[in-house]
Amino acid sequence: MNLRQALTFLTVAELGTVSKAALRLRVAQPALSRQIIDFEQELGLRLFDRVGRRLLLTGEGEQLIEGCRLLLNSVSSLKEQAQLLRQGDTGVLRIAGSPQHIESVLSQFLHRYAERYPRVEIRIREGTGSEIMAMLERGEVHLGQNLLHAVRLNEQHFGSLPLGAVQLLAAGHRSMPLGPHRTIEIAALAGQPLLLLDSGFGFRRAFDAASRMAGLKPTIMFESRNPHTLLALAEAGHGIAIVPSQLQCSRYKLRVVGLTHRRRVLQEPLTISWDKRRPLPRFATDYCAMLAAHMRETFPITRPTEPAKARRSDRIRPKRASRTT
Repeated sequence: MNLRQALTFLTVAELGTVSKAALRLRVAQPALSRQIIDFEQELGLRLFDRVGRRLLLTGEGEQLIEGCRLLLNSVSSLKEQAQLLRQGDTGVLRIAGSPQHIESVLSQFLHRYAERYPRVEIRIREGTGSEIMAMLERGEVHLGQNLLHAVRLNEQHFGSLPLGAVQLLAAGHRSMPLGPHRTIEIAALAGQPLLLLDSGFGFRRAFDAASRMAGLKPTIMFESRNPHTLLALAEAGHGIAIVPSQLQCSRYKLRVVGLTHRRRVLQEPLTISWDKRRPLPRFATDYCAMLAAHMRETFPITRPTEPAKARRSDRIRPKRASRTT
């Protein structure tokens, strides 16, 4: 069976004569009659009874007619869906990101994206740097957010778009020795109890690389896959949390400073990547461009705390005692 035979069968059954069906389908009557005969032979069934000039469905034909309608309706629906897909504004987009990226960036950005592409369904996967890279390689997601130097990216197979930079921050209770300024040298953390993301995170590997560069051997008090666990422990005075500037920290009472090495701010470029061997629909490429623009407006999510202002009594010089005569 092919779709042309199904359409011919349905049209003849609906109009009742070969001549009318031939006009509608723009086919010569002999050719159309031949199609009906071939269809009956292929199925091994007699589909029509000839009554005068009319063709009436047999019992077998009656039972097959509904299936043919469903088949042709499905084909029509499939064509409509393909047309929408060609327009590039409908479909499913699978993305992967770190927990902090999903919480701080995507929670707000997805509303903006949905205004532009209301018919695109977003499916989000959470993961660490290496996990996200594995999802891309296996074809489980279209796009993956990661720190550029946290994973090895085969440039022949994978493309990427820069999204900005993530600064390395140290957050702790105000009793912690984080200094009076907005930044602190990473080497100054020597001997301090540190609260770190586990080694699966690209951000942790970036911190480890910076520590080696500065000759710091970290004193690790606790590691976690949940960055907010680190912030809660830091707020309670159990150590200094090392977190990325894309993490939302405002609901914790913490002093936050940026990490530097030889006075240079420590930061890592953030990217969104895709497999170049798998063509992206327009709504996916637009997602990347829109996300980059959104992050230029909103980054960094968390900034270093402003240094405490000197007390007014410290700024006003005491009056000299008046001379007595």
